[in-house]
Amino acid sequence: MKYIVALDQGTTSSRAVVFDKTGNIVASHSIEFRQIYPQPGYVEHDPYDILQSQRDSLRYAVQKAGIDVLDIEAIGITNQRETTIVWDKKTGKPLYNAIVWQCRRTADICKKLIQNGLGERIRQKTGLVVDAYFSGTKLAWLLQNVPEARAAADKGELCFGTVDSFLVYNLTGGKVHVTDYTNASRTMMFNIYSLEWDKDILHMLDIPESVLPTVCDTSGVVGMLDPAILGREIPIASIAGDQHAALFGQGCTQPGMVKNTYGTGCFVLMNTGEKPVNSKNKLVGTIGWSYGGKTTYALEGSVFVAGAVIQWLRDELKLIDDAAQTEEIAKSIESTGGVYLVPSFTGLGAPYWDMYSRGTLVGITRGTGRAHIVRAALESIALQSYDVISAMQRDSGISLEQLRVDGGASKNGFLMQFQSDILGIPVRRPKVVETTALGAAMFAGLAVGYWNENELKDVWQEGGSFNPNADPETVKKTVEKWHKAVQRSLAWEE
Repeated sequence: MKYIVALDQGTTSSRAVVFDKTGNIVASHSIEFRQIYPQPGYVEHDPYDILQSQRDSLRYAVQKAGIDVLDIEAIGITNQRETTIVWDKKTGKPLYNAIVWQCRRTADICKKLIQNGLGERIRQKTGLVVDAYFSGTKLAWLLQNVPEARAAADKGELCFGTVDSFLVYNLTGGKVHVTDYTNASRTMMFNIYSLEWDKDILHMLDIPESVLPTVCDTSGVVGMLDPAILGREIPIASIAGDQHAALFGQGCTQPGMVKNTYGTGCFVLMNTGEKPVNSKNKLVGTIGWSYGGKTTYALEGSVFVAGAVIQWLRDELKLIDDAAQTEEIAKSIESTGGVYLVPSFTGLGAPYWDMYSRGTLVGITRGTGRAHIVRAALESIALQSYDVISAMQRDSGISLEQLRVDGGASKNGFLMQFQSDILGIPVRRPKVVETTALGAAMFAGLAVGYWNENELKDVWQEGGSFNPNADPETVKKTVEKWHKAVQRSLAWEE
């Protein structure tokens, strides 16, 4: 037997998953790491925590699988996107903590770009809305605020990268400084039409091109794993941003197919084929993947806080001990009793794009209890997704026939049924819910001939489905009240 290993570097944990030829999981290992909040709205990671947790999870997963490293055909990497790291080209030492995609510290930089009339120009080139979510302004902030960073950049000794770049650099022993088209398309510095770093935007942000990685295909060998890690060199044969990997892993290879990943955030992507769609409903255009001389595009809507709201219930409010409890608690009551939670802890993403929105809990009465708040938190995940999917249908002119779902929270039966009820369409969950890792493995397998495209069609298998059965009038009122709650949360911060 031969195997493919996927490294799935996420926002709160690093995972390694060993897949066999049928696309089934042989073994996996996950390691959580620290979240750093230096001040309100700031989110950071220690780059060494990311690297060490990913290296260790790789070793443990292979050990659990009980396989010979000689039987690993390739490694695929998928990663949290937009998170920004700068490091010394000679030593590999990070100059500052990773600035996480959730971090809002560059909201004022974005505001100035918009006030200077540059927002539409940037959107036309990158497909992205000017927002602190993306990497470009994070890199600009680092160059402005970390003296060593600007000095190293001026000397040509600085590397910038999203998490994939940092991992590949370190996993190859400092030999390769690359990214792929999916991650590049999320930086707000990459022209998704000409497929190159955009000099005009780099000038706007005062970023030297010398710090940027070389952009490669999503599926293709970019380097070899340092033999010190597993005892032999292994091809690193794919890089893909996590949501792009999930779109591919969900088998959404035809235009009009849509998936939603319920992770720390929620990320809805629609395959739009070989041409980008210019969104009129505040979604973003992005590159789905690139290989074999062909680029596939996607429409995306991002919900910043999804699974993270469940972590908040557990870690900050102490309302639950474990995320799995939420399903039973939500089902213990008939409704939220009019309670709505808008979890805009780091602003609101698509289709609102309000960097100054903050979390809001409304509709509380004397009878409001723990179960109402827990259920409102779960419903907020589906309602935010509803807003994105509605915008996506208006942009594309396509009425969805189904939604394919994955990610940790997709295991929650209450949430998936509520999502189906709110959308009025079937929700289909795959047999292997780790579709982000599966997508990375599929891209790597394609690159080394482990799979061909026909074989990949059989890899996705349904593991469960949810069909709408709610009263349409009740759904309508729920959505109307939700939008009322969202309005209360907007522009809270000055």
